[in-house]
Amino acid sequence: AYVHAMLARAVAPVWINLEYLSAESYVERAHGLPSPQRNGLGKWFFYPGFTTGTGGLLREDGLTEARHSFNRQAWLAQQGLSLHPGERLVSLFCYDNPALPDLLADLAQQPTLLLLTPGHAQRLVTQPGGALRVAHLPWLSQDNFDRLLWSGDLNFVRGEDSLVRALWAGAAFVWQVYPQSDGAHWVKLDALLARGSLPPQVAALWRAWNRSPGVPWPGLPPAAEWADATLAWRRRLLAQRDLSTQLHAFALAKAAQSS
Repeated sequence: AYVHAMLARAVAPVWINLEYLSAESYVERAHGLPSPQRNGLGKWFFYPGFTTGTGGLLREDGLTEARHSFNRQAWLAQQGLSLHPGERLVSLFCYDNPALPDLLADLAQQPTLLLLTPGHAQRLVTQPGGALRVAHLPWLSQDNFDRLLWSGDLNFVRGEDSLVRALWAGAAFVWQVYPQSDGAHWVKLDALLARGSLPPQVAALWRAWNRSPGVPWPGLPPAAEWADATLAWRRRLLAQRDLSTQLHAFALAKAAQSS
């Protein structure tokens, strides 16, 4: 019914397929291409992405400024939390993950506060040991989830939306891709790692966290090099126009052509 309504308009609307986020090379090839329809309507592919040849990433106005003015200690206090002297802060947002015991063993080697998000993380982490202590978080708003990532010295995130928010946070992070039975998620993971130019030990950790075949647990990489690489990746992405701005400009250009 909606397509019939578009056909009935005197001036056809701009019809766009806003696709899912991927770092794979086909995104640049397919971004902006027409998708001809038998009914005569124009349709276009629009791909978010990590390079200037794509539609970019979601980034709202004022996000960078808010990040720079953020006060970690004050935000933690609002959550009823505080860091002990010399303690690092790690956040965990994950799917089920058999690599979790390896991570917890590494985190327990030095003073660490591990913030567990509701769901899998809180269900899986039951008996921390060593220098590791944990805190259970409530469900957070989007704004407060951002601030959780801004607080972290190291963040573990899952899925596409949290990946983007971790990139804007600028702290060292590990991404867990949604696992697929045919192993297609490992291709997605490798494509993103190639875009990020992360140090080899960081890439190995990402693959081990996602249980890529034949990749042993490498331990946690040096913090300083990891943080520097993440910040460099964020700077490259900040130089691109955001997704909403690009989508708006694309729609206006196609509308002008059709009229």
